[in-house]
Amino acid sequence: MSLNHLQQLEAEGIYVIREVAWRFKRPVLLFSGGKDSIVMFHLARKAFWPEPIPFPLLHIDTGHNFPETLAYRDRLVKESNSQLIVRSVEDSIAQGKAVEETGIHASRNKLQTVTLLDALEELQVDAALGGGRRDEEKARAKERFFSHRDDFGQWDPKNQRPELWSLYNSHHAEDEHFRVFPISNWTEMDVWQYILREEIPIPSLYFSHERPVIERDGILLADSPYLVKTEDERPVLKEVRCRTIGDMTCTGVTVSPASSLDEIIAEVAATRVTERGGRADDKRSESAMEDRKIAGYF
Repeated sequence: MSLNHLQQLEAEGIYVIREVAWRFKRPVLLFSGGKDSIVMFHLARKAFWPEPIPFPLLHIDTGHNFPETLAYRDRLVKESNSQLIVRSVEDSIAQGKAVEETGIHASRNKLQTVTLLDALEELQVDAALGGGRRDEEKARAKERFFSHRDDFGQWDPKNQRPELWSLYNSHHAEDEHFRVFPISNWTEMDVWQYILREEIPIPSLYFSHERPVIERDGILLADSPYLVKTEDERPVLKEVRCRTIGDMTCTGVTVSPASSLDEIIAEVAATRVTERGGRADDKRSESAMEDRKIAGYF
């Protein structure tokens, strides 16, 4: 029996997740509450059903999350009886390991790297499953399924291992680890179509809702207590939704009337703006994402 496109992607993702469970001793699933990590969690549940997922979820909490994201995370963990580990950027700042940014462009997004690397070392993680997709951004496009990290948690994009015929090299020295990306070959459209097909619940942020926003450098940012505003930046109520979910200080929102999955899919099909086109943290430099990834970012 031949598989359709979504079935092939699903089978590939489940295969990679099972490979991780077989090859590694202490894997975790990095969970942000965004659509990609939600799909990855859904694939993991399918991979081991009816048994529970055999590894914990790890959330790196910036302290500047959308409240809806945290509510969704906690509800999902409770309903699925999954194990959740949370590590906080706030703690890294309090311990002097990370320095809070200042000014109107201040964000904790980059500071997540410090908290993440400390958490992986503390928990002795040898594989961290992430929801990165190659279509998201040019640095993401360079990733393998099994992405090796050195003993400093750093990534070398010029020194990656070949992956022929779905054969993965998981060898690593002590203190090294892997980031593994089961949905590497998915697109944003694939994710939405799969969520629709599988009837996966998602945070309300992805659907159209009214929210006070400010416009900065061509990006609409949700107003929040974490956002440092200039005197000229006055919040205006608009009908918006999120295409990606992250730190409120740098996650742009999109003006949209899409209130259903079918409408979101139609909107994504018609748009000419990339999914991460509204992420302020990606606009700090031409190589912003790659610089963060080399340093140990997701």
